Amino acid sequence: MKNLVNQNLILAMAFSLLLASCGGSQQAEQTQDSTAVTPQAMKDYIKDETKEERNSRMQWWKDARFGMFIHWGAYAVPAGIHKDSTLKQDRTGEWIMNSFNIPITDYEAYAKQFNPTKFDAKEWVRIAKDAGMKYIVITSKHHDGFSLWDSKVSNYDIMDFSPYKKDILKALADECKAQGITLCFYHSIMDWHHPDAQAPHYPDYNTDKKQNPNFDKYVTNYMKPQLEELVKNYDPAVLWFDGEWIPEWTEPQGKELYNYLRNMKPSLIINNRVGKGRKGMQGMNETQDAAGDFGTPEQEILEGKSDGLPWESCMTMNDTWGFKTNDNNWKSAEKLVHNLADISAKGGNYLLNIGPKADGEIPTPSVERLAEMGKWLKVNGEAIYTTQSLKNYKEGENIRYTQSADGKYIYAISLKWEGKALNLKNITPKEGSEIKMLGIDTPLKWSYDDKKGLTIEIPKELQAEAKRPCKYAYTFKIEGTEK
Repeated sequence: MKNLVNQNLILAMAFSLLLASCGGSQQAEQTQDSTAVTPQAMKDYIKDETKEERNSRMQWWKDARFGMFIHWGAYAVPAGIHKDSTLKQDRTGEWIMNSFNIPITDYEAYAKQFNPTKFDAKEWVRIAKDAGMKYIVITSKHHDGFSLWDSKVSNYDIMDFSPYKKDILKALADECKAQGITLCFYHSIMDWHHPDAQAPHYPDYNTDKKQNPNFDKYVTNYMKPQLEELVKNYDPAVLWFDGEWIPEWTEPQGKELYNYLRNMKPSLIINNRVGKGRKGMQGMNETQDAAGDFGTPEQEILEGKSDGLPWESCMTMNDTWGFKTNDNNWKSAEKLVHNLADISAKGGNYLLNIGPKADGEIPTPSVERLAEMGKWLKVNGEAIYTTQSLKNYKEGENIRYTQSADGKYIYAISLKWEGKALNLKNITPKEGSEIKMLGIDTPLKWSYDDKKGLTIEIPKELQAEAKRPCKYAYTFKIEGTEK
C-alpha cells in the first residue's frame, strides 16, 4: 500500500459499504492530499495567452502531422470476450467492463493477469518512428481506472496490482527520448473503478443520469495528484483527455484543470476534451472560449478546413481501439495513406491507433500497415510535415494540396495514378521553374494555359507500377501560386 490517507473508523466503514454496494473490490483506491497550485496563484492561460504565444507553443505539434495512438491496458486480457461471450459492439475492446456490466472485483481479475512479458519499448518506438510518426499518445489510464505507471496515489496500477512489476510509461519515456519521438499521454476523467467516481454506478458505469456526490474528492485527492505525477515524472508534451461527457464534470472544472496543468508546465498542449467544449464525435468546439488547444474528431475527418481551432483526427486501423481478438476489419494501407493526405491538406493531424495484445505484441496487421505508411512518407514526407493548408485544399476527388512553410512550393498529391498526364486547374506555376514528382530526380515536362491550366507530362517509363517511386498516392512538387 502507498501513501495511505488516515481515515477514521466511520469513514472506513462507509467506504467499505460503498464498495460492496457497487460490486467493488476491497482493494481500495488510495488517495493523498493534493499539493496543487492554489487557484489564487494560477495564471489564467485561457484568457491571458496571446495568439502569438499559443501559435509558438503549438507549432511543433502542427508540424508533426502524424502520431501513434496506443490503447492498452487490462482490457487487452479479455480482448473482447468475457465468460465465453462476445458482443457485436465496436467498443467492447477497451469498453468491455461497461459493455458486459462486469463488477469491479471480476474485472480486477483481468488486471491481475496483465503480464506483458513481450513488451519491448524500443521496438514499439522503432515501429512508430519507421512509420513516419513524430509523436506517441498512450493511455496512461483508461475508463477502467487501471494505470500503466508506478503511481504513488494508487495501488491499482501496473506495479502494484499486476504481476508485471515494471513501469510501462517510464520505459516508453526513456525510449522516446533516445529515438527522438515526442511522448504524450491519454488520461480518462471518468473512472469506473474509483469509489468516488463512477464505481457506484454499476452496472451502468457510463450513466448520464446519476452523479457521484464524492466526485470532487476524486478530482482533488486522486485525479489531480495522478496528473501531477505524470507531468512531473514523465514530462509529456501533450495531455489527451477523454470521458468528459459524464454529468459530474463541468466546463468550469475543465478550464480550472487546464490552467492547473499549464501552470505546472506552461508548454503543455491539452486537447478540448479537458472540458465540455467539443460537439459530438466531430470533436470541434461549440464556443470560442472553450478549454483546450485542439479539436478531436473521432473516427472521422472534417469535411473541410477548421475556421481556426487546430485539430487532430483520431482513428482506428480496424474497428476497435483496444485489442479485440475477433476484429479483423482492417483498413488498407492505401486508405490510411489517403486519410493522411486528406487530413494534412485540411491542416489537421492524424492520430492513428494501435491496440497491442495483452502480452505486449503489436498485432501483425498493424505493423504491416505502419511499415507501408513509412515507405510512402520516406518519399513524400516533405508534402506532409511542416506544411500549411491552401484556401483550395483539393481539386476534384483525387487531388489534395499542401504548401511548404515558406510558401514557395505547392504539393499536389494525387490519390490515384493519373496515367500519361496530370492536369491541375488551381495552380499557376512559376515561369521557367521545374516540376518534379517526389522520389524522381528528373524534372517533368509541363505546359500552362490560362484556360486549360497546368498540364504535367508523366514519363513513359513510370507507367509500369514497379518503376514508380511509391504506391498509393503520388506527389508533384510545383514552384508556383494558388489561383
